[in-house]
Amino acid sequence: MQEFVPPENMLSGNAGNDEIISLLKNLEQRVAKIESYLNLITQSEQVNELSSEEGGIGIQDKEEQLEYRIGQFWLAKAGIVALIIGIAFFLIFPYKKLPPVFPVLIGYLITSSIFGFSYYCRKNFSYIVGYLLGGSLTLFYFTTLRLHFFSRQTLIENIPIELVLLVIVVIINLLISLKRRSAYLTLLSITFGYATAIVSDDSYFLFASVLLLSSLIVFLKIKYKWEYLIHYGIILTYLTHFIWFINNPLLGKTIQTTTSPEINLIFILLYAAVFASGNLIGVGKSEESIINNFSSFMNALAGYGLLFLITLSMDKESAVVYHLLASILFVILAMLFWTKQESKYSTFIYAMLGYLALSTAIILQFNTPNFFIWLCWQSLLVVSTAVWFRSKYIVLANFIIYVLIFIAYLIMEGKISIVSISYGVVALVSARILNWKKDRLSLKTEQMRNAYLLTALFIIPYSLYHAIPEGWVSISWIAVAILYYAMSLILKNKKYRWMALLTLLLTLGYVFILGLTSSDTTYKIVSFVVLGAVMIIISLVYTRYRKSIKSILKS
Repeated sequence: MQEFVPPENMLSGNAGNDEIISLLKNLEQRVAKIESYLNLITQSEQVNELSSEEGGIGIQDKEEQLEYRIGQFWLAKAGIVALIIGIAFFLIFPYKKLPPVFPVLIGYLITSSIFGFSYYCRKNFSYIVGYLLGGSLTLFYFTTLRLHFFSRQTLIENIPIELVLLVIVVIINLLISLKRRSAYLTLLSITFGYATAIVSDDSYFLFASVLLLSSLIVFLKIKYKWEYLIHYGIILTYLTHFIWFINNPLLGKTIQTTTSPEINLIFILLYAAVFASGNLIGVGKSEESIINNFSSFMNALAGYGLLFLITLSMDKESAVVYHLLASILFVILAMLFWTKQESKYSTFIYAMLGYLALSTAIILQFNTPNFFIWLCWQSLLVVSTAVWFRSKYIVLANFIIYVLIFIAYLIMEGKISIVSISYGVVALVSARILNWKKDRLSLKTEQMRNAYLLTALFIIPYSLYHAIPEGWVSISWIAVAILYYAMSLILKNKKYRWMALLTLLLTLGYVFILGLTSSDTTYKIVSFVVLGAVMIIISLVYTRYRKSIKSILKS
């Protein structure tokens, strides 16, 4: 073969550049002819050919482009899906006059044929190869399922052997899907795994399989960055467990709730922990995203919702234990999301679900109205953790829930006892916690602290009015006012002085109204004398304090 020697003028000057360009164009034309002769064309080139206005079949407008896309791509894919569905129905049809091995052999033959055809079309028709391969994987699973199901005369009577074969099929499908790095084929293979757990009709096999599949989903999500895979996994995981809870009606059983074995609730908490780890591992503090937050919402809501639903059918003692465990898990997850990512929304979601689980455990453990008091004191725990989480959303939500609990207490109890003062005490302590750690919160105003203080200003006198004898109401209110003054001196906060003044004015109005209408002379004397003396003393204190301030300013 003669060696090619470029001309000298190709190595210098504009003439050389022109000849180089001419030579490259000539080579490109030769390569194009060789590709055309060998029929080497890729899917992307086919798509570009259809979308180009100058080449190929000469498409000139968008309408014709859409027509060719539908005709070449969409119809082929829809046709493959329809064909696979038809063959699947063919496989599960209960043939009575044919031997049971016949549909199975036909199924495996069709599966291998479609798989081989997809391999043959990998170059010329690459845009349908994925659908053909997905169809072959589907038929492979359905054919193996036909060995035991869908017929009166089964080839394999032993269900454990059938499960082993189905597991092998799922593993093969997963390996093929992962080799192609196809998220959609992986979803399909994982779906077959959940289906195997359902048809097993064995509780422990189902729980273990679902836990293993959920862990695999999280691993694949982290490894391949398939973000939406975890959403699909959350739906399949809790849906599969729910199907077990209603007695697996897909196998023809009567729908009814089942809670045995109780360890199934532990597995629900494990599912929740596994899916939460999928959003914790490999995500930095500045990488909070809508996708991860939505995953947290789905996981927390579906996990605790299913646990709550199952515990409705259990005895209270056992339900309390599992709600407490759920509370601990969700609060720990909230802490992890805060420390690892400083995620505002995922932290809020898991924290609020943890508090809800704790509230449910309290309601189940204690009788009414005692659980209202425990719910009230729980509010302090929520405020404390909200400060650590730096979450204004938790603070606001907790205050709303706190007020609703107090209103429900008033409605359901009908009468107020001395323990109802707890609501006022909790409000004062909550306000103090918020003021103490206000720099940790994103709350830049005094609104939430003022809301708690106003709540205490109302609740404490109201509770005392209903809880103690009539003759001691005004005395108790005066004692509360003095306590507020003491707090203002100790904490050096003028808000408590205003609370003391308002409480004294409220006491004054109460004494005058009741004093003029009451027939108890002793009460009148004691109330007016004590109130008058206290108010005079306080007035003198204010006067002295004001004079001291003026003297300091003059000096």
